[in-house]
Amino acid sequence: MVIASSGTTAPDPIALSEQTGKVESAFSAARQNSSSLRHRKPVLEDYVFYAELQRASDKASDQKRKPNIGDRLYQLARGILPVDFDLSSNTAVEEQTEALSDLEIEKVNAWRALRQASWSGAFYLCTTDILGPFNAPYAFRQNGYVPGTLLYVFMGSMAFYCGGLLWWLYVKLDSDRFPVKSYSDITERTAGKSLRFLVTWLVFIHMIVNVATTSLSAAQSLHQLAHGHICFVVSIIVWIIVGCVLNQIRTLKRYSWLASSAIWINILVIFLSMGFIAHSPPNYASAKASYGIPAGPVIKQAFATYPFYERINGVMNIVYAYGGATIFPEMRRPMDFLKAFSIAQALIFTIYIVYGLYVYSFQGQYTLAVAFQGVSRYSWQTVGNVFNLISTIIAGGLYGNIGLKILYVNFIENFLKGPPLLSARGRYCWSALVIAFWWVGFIIGAAIPQVQTLSGMVGAVTNMQFTYSFPTGFTFLYLVQLDATAEDGAYVPGSESKRIDPWRQGSRWKRGLFGSAKAKRPMLQAWKWFNFVICLAALATAGLGIYGSGLSIAAAFKSSAATSFGCAAPV
Repeated sequence: MVIASSGTTAPDPIALSEQTGKVESAFSAARQNSSSLRHRKPVLEDYVFYAELQRASDKASDQKRKPNIGDRLYQLARGILPVDFDLSSNTAVEEQTEALSDLEIEKVNAWRALRQASWSGAFYLCTTDILGPFNAPYAFRQNGYVPGTLLYVFMGSMAFYCGGLLWWLYVKLDSDRFPVKSYSDITERTAGKSLRFLVTWLVFIHMIVNVATTSLSAAQSLHQLAHGHICFVVSIIVWIIVGCVLNQIRTLKRYSWLASSAIWINILVIFLSMGFIAHSPPNYASAKASYGIPAGPVIKQAFATYPFYERINGVMNIVYAYGGATIFPEMRRPMDFLKAFSIAQALIFTIYIVYGLYVYSFQGQYTLAVAFQGVSRYSWQTVGNVFNLISTIIAGGLYGNIGLKILYVNFIENFLKGPPLLSARGRYCWSALVIAFWWVGFIIGAAIPQVQTLSGMVGAVTNMQFTYSFPTGFTFLYLVQLDATAEDGAYVPGSESKRIDPWRQGSRWKRGLFGSAKAKRPMLQAWKWFNFVICLAALATAGLGIYGSGLSIAAAFKSSAATSFGCAAPV
C-alpha cells in the first residue's frame, strides 16, 4: 500500500498575529512545554495529535483538491482524544517543528522532499507489488473450479479491506514530526516496541523471500531459453547480479516508470500465453519434472481431490498472490491513495480470475506453477520467457528496494546511528546492503528451488500476516488505546499526557475495550471487535498454511527433479 504525505507551507504572519483567545493561549502553553516532548518517549496521544495537525495542514495547502472517499473514511474515530488546540489555525504549521533542533528540522525537511509520488504512480507501484498472475492457474489446479473461484473472491475482498485499514492507520498516525516510514512504525505505535522488532524482521524476510521467488521464476525462464544447457543454479546467479545492479536506485519515485512498464509487459504475456496455450498441448516434460506425473488426458475438477496439504498450499498461493499490502511513505497526497488502490485491486482480481480459469481449463493437472511455461512449443516458450525476464526483474527490484529501505532505516539509521539514506555516505552503505540482500535471496531460492512451494510458505508465514492479521489486529489495538483516552484531560501539544488512570488499572482497559460511558459509539465498538475476530481467523489460517506448505515442500523434493543448489531445473 502506498501511502504518504505532502509538505507544509509557511504560516502567514498577518493571519498569525490575528489569532486570539484560546488559540493564542494554547499555542503559548505549547511553546513553554514543547521542549518536554523531546526528553520523553512519545505516546499515542502525541502521534494522534500531530497526525491530525498534518492532515489539516495538507488540506489547507491544497485547496483545489476535491474531497473524496478517503476524506470521509478519515473521519472515523475522530474527536475521541480531547485536545486543547485549534487544528485549523495557522499556528498548526509551526507546531510540527516547534522546539526541534536544527538537525531534527533538517531531517523533517529531507523526509518531506521524498514525498513526491502521485496517485497514478501509487497505482503502478501497488499493481507491480501485488500482481503475480502466473501462479493463478496453479491455485485452480490445487483447489478446483469452485473453491478456487470462491477463494479468489473472498481473499481479494479481504485484502482490499485490510489494505484500506493499513492506509487508515497511516493517516491517523503519520506527521512531519513523527513520520511513518515503514510498517514497523505503525506496529510500534499500536502494539509496542517488542512487536516492532518482530514485524521489522518479518517484513525484511517477506521482501527477501519475494526476491528469491522472482529470481527463481526468472531463472526458470533463462533455463528454458537455453534448452536446459545451463546449470539451474547458474541461472539464478545471473539474475541475482542483475538485481544488485537494478537496486542501486534508492527512491521509489524513480521506480514508477519501471513499475508501469512491468504491468503492461505482464498483461502482454498473459494475452500471448492465452493464445499459445489454446493452440498447444501441455508441456508434459515440465509437468513430469515438477510433479512426477506422466503424459495423458487433461483432467479438470470442480473440486480438487489432491491431498489436503496440497490444497492448503494452493490456498496459500492465493494468499501470496494478494500479498503486498505494505507502506510506501512517499505519496504526495495520501487521501488519494484509495483511488489508486481500488483501481489496482479491481485490475488484479480480474486478471487472476480470467487467466487462472482459462489456463486451468486447457491444461488441467499439467498446469505449471509459472503458467506460461506450460506451452510445449519452444518458440512460444521463448516469447513468454523473454518478456517475463524483464517484468520479473523489475518486480524483484521493487521488492528489494522496499526491503532494503526497511533494513536501512531500522538497522543502519536507528540502531547503528548511520548516515541518512540520501547522503553521500548513505550511498556506500546502501550499495553494500544491496549486494548482501540479493545474495541472501540467492541462498534461499537455490535451497528451495520449487516456486510453488516456496510461494505457499511465504504466503503462510508473512503474506497472511501483513495482508490480513496485522492490519486488523493493529486497527483493534489502535481503537482500544484511542477509546481509553476519551475521559483523559485535554491534550496540550508538548506537555505530558493527562491520563486519569494507568493501564495497570481495570478502568482503563474497560474503557478501551468497550468504549467510554460518555460516548459509546456502538457502531465503532462493533467495528473494533469485528477486526479482532478477523485477526484471530487469519492467524489460525496462517498456522494451517505453514503446516500444509511444509508438507508440500517435503513432497516436492521427493517428486521434483530439482535439488538444493543443483543443476537440474524444476521445469
